[in-house]
Amino acid sequence: MGRPRRWWFVAYLVRWGGKADCVREDRDLNTPFAETLSIGLLVAVLVCAVVRPFNWPEAVVAVPAAGIAMATGAISWDHVREEAEHLGPVIGFLAAVLVLARCCDDEGLFRACGAWMARWAAGRPGRLLTAVFALASAITAVLSLDATIVLLTPVVFATAARMGARPKPHVYACTHLSNTASLLLPVSNLTNLLAFSAAGLSFTHFGALMALPWLVAIGAEYVVFRRFFRRDLGTAASSAAVDEAPPAMPLFALVTVVCTLAGFVVASALGIDPAWSALAGALVLAGRALVRRRATPLTVVRAAAPGFLAFVLALGIVVRAVVDNGLSDALGRLLPDGTGLPALLAIAALAAVLANLINNLPAVLVLLPLTAPAGSGPVLAMLLGVNIGPNLTYAGSLATLLWRRILHQHDHGVDLREFTRLGLIAVPAALVPAVTALWLSLQLFGA
Repeated sequence: MGRPRRWWFVAYLVRWGGKADCVREDRDLNTPFAETLSIGLLVAVLVCAVVRPFNWPEAVVAVPAAGIAMATGAISWDHVREEAEHLGPVIGFLAAVLVLARCCDDEGLFRACGAWMARWAAGRPGRLLTAVFALASAITAVLSLDATIVLLTPVVFATAARMGARPKPHVYACTHLSNTASLLLPVSNLTNLLAFSAAGLSFTHFGALMALPWLVAIGAEYVVFRRFFRRDLGTAASSAAVDEAPPAMPLFALVTVVCTLAGFVVASALGIDPAWSALAGALVLAGRALVRRRATPLTVVRAAAPGFLAFVLALGIVVRAVVDNGLSDALGRLLPDGTGLPALLAIAALAAVLANLINNLPAVLVLLPLTAPAGSGPVLAMLLGVNIGPNLTYAGSLATLLWRRILHQHDHGVDLREFTRLGLIAVPAALVPAVTALWLSLQLFGA
């Protein structure tokens, strides 16, 4: 009995793709058709990721777009394999961290953090903002920015409501810190993981170089928030939440997170991919939840967000097609040479602009091949731009888009003009001193 027709069609595409590769060896890939098609596919993917028509997942458009890029020859099959090999470990790491964060939430770690914030704030909104900054910065650095957006933001809403405080400064802090506070460790952000693999740094060296920029950027954001939201923070709140008995801190989850973080350091020192440490932590907490019947295999798989992982891989393929068809040459002419402070500032500024134009994840995929040959300094400067810069617009990062949806779920509107005005103040106030701090760290610890 013959094979189903769809498999004949797939086989035809594979053979056609192989023939197309042979043809492409004899001609320039940067044809007007390939360039226009790849840019059009990227625009379609990003627009649908922002708008999410019919509440579709991002992968619904991104995966077919990647298929079109491959089938039409806008990207060679060799480059598809290279992109998959490059993004594979990063995607596996992201899946493990997402499961780890979700299991921590199920254990009650974030509820305990919310109770701590309320008691420490003692009915004072200014102290609550300080607590949110401290907690969001730590959670973003250790459990990634997704944990801050998806798990901490609802807790901040509930804490502000119990205190009778205006939620705006505190929930705005969540989205800003999900970007800005993700500078510290390779595990804090998907953009960091990509840059980490290209920069050739160890886990501890990366953290040492980024510690000072991380502190400086968060400090600058804190000053901006205190002044920008001074009226909201000056409103009196209730101290009733202080009298509530706080939930017990889930020590097992906390110890697992600490051990996982230590595992990142040890694995890096031994030359082992940090993804294995993340996987071990996720398996411990997920296994505990399964044994105690607090989770099912299906809920664990859902926690890994397979649709979003497919979106990341498809987006990488589409972006590679755009790079192959002319964008790399155009940006290469704009990037400055050298590793001095003026060059690092220019690289960070260009990265911030590009992140707001095409989203920070595609911006990293585009800029990494251009900055990596110049050394770790330009790569980390680029990282500062794509992590701090997205605080300017909604479309700057996927985390901000997700944060906006969470706010709508809590019937809390977002004023576009206010959000942009805050970003226009906070982004340069954080980016310039952070790049300066990076330049200083490079002098102290070496590139």
